[in-house]
Amino acid sequence: MYVIECNDGLYYTGMTWNLENRMQQHILGKGSEFTARHGYKKLKWSKEFTNITEARECEHQVKDFSRKKKEALWKEQ
Repeated sequence: MYVIECNDGLYYTGMTWNLENRMQQHILGKGSEFTARHGYKKLKWSKEFTNITEARECEHQVKDFSRKKKEALWKEQ
């Protein structure tokens, strides 16, 4: 799962099996409708999971985080 920063400063949270390929899709504007509209600036944070259920749970939690709480994810690293 990952969080990217868009060109306009908004954050997008997603999940993928292949982070490198997914980032290329976002860069090309084909990763999601959201990033196609808001653009891709950079990958801010990612976390690897071996369990898909845990990854989905984390993704849903992070999507509900405030902007400040999301930013704390990469400030802790």
